[in-house]
Amino acid sequence: MRTQAPFGSWPSPLTPQLLVQAAVRLGDVQVDGDGVIWLEGRPTEGGRYQPVRRAADGSTRDLLPDGFGARTRAHEYGGGSFWVHDGDVFFTNWADQRLYRLGADGGQPLAITAEPAEPHADRYADGVCTANGEWVVCVRERHHGPSATEVANEIVAVPADGADLPRVLATGRDFVMSPRISPDGSKLAWVTWDHPNMPWDDTELWVADVVLHPDGGPELSGARRYAGGPGESVMQPTWAPDGTLYVISDRSNWWHAYRVADVDDLVAVDPRPVEIAGPAWVFGQRSLVAGPDGLLVWVEPGDGTVDLVVGRQGRLVRHRLPFVGLQQLSFDGEAIVGVALWSTREAEVVRVPLAEPQRFAVVRPSRDLGLDAAGVSVSTRVTFPSTGGRIAHGLYSPPASATHEGPPGEAPPLLVTIHGGPTGAANPAFDLKTQFWTSRGFAVVAVDYGGSTGYGRRYRKELDGQWGVVDVDDCCAAAAWLAGQGLADADRLAITGGSAGGFTTLAALALRDVFAVGASYYGVADLSALAADTHKFESRYLDGLIGPWPDTTGVYRQRSPLSHVDGFDRPLIVFQGLEDAVVPPSQSQLIVDALAAKGVRHEYHTYEGEQHGFRQATTIMHSIEAELAFYRSVLGIG
Repeated sequence: MRTQAPFGSWPSPLTPQLLVQAAVRLGDVQVDGDGVIWLEGRPTEGGRYQPVRRAADGSTRDLLPDGFGARTRAHEYGGGSFWVHDGDVFFTNWADQRLYRLGADGGQPLAITAEPAEPHADRYADGVCTANGEWVVCVRERHHGPSATEVANEIVAVPADGADLPRVLATGRDFVMSPRISPDGSKLAWVTWDHPNMPWDDTELWVADVVLHPDGGPELSGARRYAGGPGESVMQPTWAPDGTLYVISDRSNWWHAYRVADVDDLVAVDPRPVEIAGPAWVFGQRSLVAGPDGLLVWVEPGDGTVDLVVGRQGRLVRHRLPFVGLQQLSFDGEAIVGVALWSTREAEVVRVPLAEPQRFAVVRPSRDLGLDAAGVSVSTRVTFPSTGGRIAHGLYSPPASATHEGPPGEAPPLLVTIHGGPTGAANPAFDLKTQFWTSRGFAVVAVDYGGSTGYGRRYRKELDGQWGVVDVDDCCAAAAWLAGQGLADADRLAITGGSAGGFTTLAALALRDVFAVGASYYGVADLSALAADTHKFESRYLDGLIGPWPDTTGVYRQRSPLSHVDGFDRPLIVFQGLEDAVVPPSQSQLIVDALAAKGVRHEYHTYEGEQHGFRQATTIMHSIEAELAFYRSVLGIG
């Protein structure tokens, strides 16, 4: 028998401490010989990212000594911060952003790039090694000054022993990513794009011959564009051992695998209406594996499961696996190794043998949280009507407790969560923060508004010129639809989001009367200020989402929550990292000052040492405790 108690007031085993105690964020996974290396983000170590090696005998060890962490600031979002070659680990160190080499025997890492004139001026990411291990080919982001126009993004070759300066292989474009060397070392493939595009808009695949300079170092010759251009996003070039090049493209509306036959000649491997990859917010994504004898492997998402697709000589076989996601794929010669996402427990590193995929093994298990299965909320996909005859999507997680239930006939308070980006997507994987709310009697819906990924390019483009309109419409529609279904209390609706999700939160509170309370994590309050003061990667992003800057300043002003403070009368709690270079602290300060001047109830919490997205244990615990207390107070939950 469960005890009846008001929704939102239930006691929960999920304390704020449990969110961070022994918690890790599993990142990149790479195979190195008979070992596997993965990246762990650790809140209790100040957000440090530590590569961990698992040997063939099952033993594991941290690779980096104290004072080092594998995380890059390139694009500010990072990714692709380490790679391996014959036991050596190359990584970008967070503290100074220099590139280091750690030998197979461990010891002290060796810096192989020089200290730049200004701290963090040179940032490295997304690398590979030449077959002989003598050179590292990677992306370098070089900051020549404080403005976004003074940043150069290039592909460079770095001597693996650090004996010489990096040499530039490809430059002149606004952005580059995914440099990949063919197995015989004769060619380099990479992806590039220019402002105002983002990597999910219009990108290009380039291929060049790798030749040796008289001094023995690599340089490029005969570079040609092989695919991509207006209306097409290509990414993740992947070489097969026989020299065949594959790429992921959305030319059919869906990001899927293609074989590069020739210039402007891509052959679809299996163009199904499903996406096998997501937007390239970070470097180093790997959604496609190409092996010997024509082997090609990718993962297709389903409803509560995934299909591991294995292709050989044109024949495709699908294997249903019990994960809700399988990411960062690597191949060890017999099996796929990657990060498995579950609906009922935290992520794990798994090894999936291609001969018998159902006999997968857990390489790095998740924490034992000691939760009763009856108290775990499993999300379900929902589709609902929105404005203009459009439909939108989301993931609904109902309240769940092993010990408590709500009063008969009462609907729960609803927390509408908004993903960042705004080119992002809700994640069906088990998330302890979502469980924090559902275990206390809140319902949660993560909204995939028009512009979200996972539904094809056309759905993704619904947000073009409509940011602050379509996203707000769909979040309000989600709340209204769920209340109409009896799954949420229409009088107790809350909305929260970070970054772009914070902007939508602020816009919904300023322009609509749907929500009773909101929480903004490093959200955008003034679009004009953001366009004038942000990092290079996103400095022209708003051209597509709002309109060309500064030609459409009137639209920027009209869409900014700060311009609608007169309509802002709902309580708001704001959280902001003071080292955020993506959405500067001034953005949060603007809205807080405006609410204070108007006398609207609010709280403002800032955190030293936090950038865009919170990584420190004390920050994570404090912010969620404050958010819960604020909601309960505003909504009258005892």
